[in-house]
Amino acid sequence: MAVKIYNVEFQRMALEPSLRNDSNFISFENAVVNRFYKFKELFEIVNDHKVPLENLNDDFYYVEIGNADKLGNVFPVKLNFNNRQLEDEDYYKKIEKGNIIKVQKGDILISKVRPYLKKILLIDDDNSKYYYTSAFIHIRPKKMGKIMYYCMRTLFFENLIAISRQGKGYPTLNETDLLSMKFDASIIDLLLKKEQELLQKIEQRESEILQLERTRKPESQLINDIFKQEFSLNLNEYHEKRKIRIFQTSLESFSANLDLRNSVKFHWPSGQYVYNELKKQSSKKIKDYISEPIVLGKSISPVNYDEEGESYYISMAAIKDWRFNPDSENAKTISEQYYNENKATKSIQKGDIILARSGKGTIGKVALIDNDNHEGIFADFTMRIRLKSYLPRFAYYYFRTTYFQHLLEVNWKGLGNNLNIFPSQIQELPIPDITIEEQERIVSLIKGEIDLQNQSTEQIIEKQLEVESLIEQSLKS
Repeated sequence: MAVKIYNVEFQRMALEPSLRNDSNFISFENAVVNRFYKFKELFEIVNDHKVPLENLNDDFYYVEIGNADKLGNVFPVKLNFNNRQLEDEDYYKKIEKGNIIKVQKGDILISKVRPYLKKILLIDDDNSKYYYTSAFIHIRPKKMGKIMYYCMRTLFFENLIAISRQGKGYPTLNETDLLSMKFDASIIDLLLKKEQELLQKIEQRESEILQLERTRKPESQLINDIFKQEFSLNLNEYHEKRKIRIFQTSLESFSANLDLRNSVKFHWPSGQYVYNELKKQSSKKIKDYISEPIVLGKSISPVNYDEEGESYYISMAAIKDWRFNPDSENAKTISEQYYNENKATKSIQKGDIILARSGKGTIGKVALIDNDNHEGIFADFTMRIRLKSYLPRFAYYYFRTTYFQHLLEVNWKGLGNNLNIFPSQIQELPIPDITIEEQERIVSLIKGEIDLQNQSTEQIIEKQLEVESLIEQSLKS
């Protein structure tokens, strides 16, 4: 790769407000464009988009940078100030500080932090109903809205990176940085000339993407379908039982549990139905297969985090998507000292199952540690389950079923945000007693369905990349 050398006078560098002197920015400044459009000719920066908290009375959806992917898809979180959940408290605190904006169809959002991740969003009919963090730069195209969105992701993406500033540990973008962008007029004029033809091709691909998305099922449904098939579970009967809110029970049933639980939820007919159905399959309990006692994790202080650390803190937030992903923004790294102090009793290893034990919305979610490459300490609001003579991945899938999750629901204690379940309760829950070979067969069936789903996802990604390539192709034809 050729080395580029620039000679820049100090006086010229001093004229730039941010005193940037990195090679990308200098290359951007040196680029010769005979005729160009200024940013303000093509876009408007939207500033009057704040949301008064009194407008957020009921359920609403909120999108942070971490709730978007590099292809422009968003995965919002559902919030409600009248029903604040512990695991979502960080969202509420940010929103209360004014970190929330409202958008409209056709707007474009660009991440202010780590712009190289390409978290650039186009607001359409569906996601226009969501609220967004103000960590997005909010712009509104004046021409060729959808086409300009794809241009920012392709033709002009390098310019976005060039004008970004090196922040504390990672690059950042600022609204005022965008004003320095120059858009080659020959490119814009050609796109304007081909706008209708290009839009037709783009929307055809988008329609194909929509058809593919309609064939996809949630992973939890795939798991439930296999367990329903293999264990003859009657989910329709379960759902009917769950609808029952008024029922009679006996005093004997109140005295049949060690801590004299008398809540309506604990005595739900649906809970008893699920328990009886699972007991038909097996008399075994989780405690019959644990290799060591189920234990709670370790609390942490902010000083124990270390951005340069090589080990992770597996918190409730880190497993809320039913897996531990070290590349997630919720996967925080910890200091070597903190890890070494706790690794003897609170560390993870391949085959461990981490279960969230607190907070409505997260309680009961599980993650399987499926490789030896991740070192970490699991959090105090989670518990670690280690099994013997049992396939961890089968147990992981079983723990994700509607039946098992409902057993957790009827057993957890507390009200509102203060919900908890404990190892002593988990170990008493039923678990299928089948051979390792049968477990492997069922795991293979589930993984096969998930693999098919992943193929569909890959097709969607290919179509999305095709849409982006249409822009560049249009300039060559």
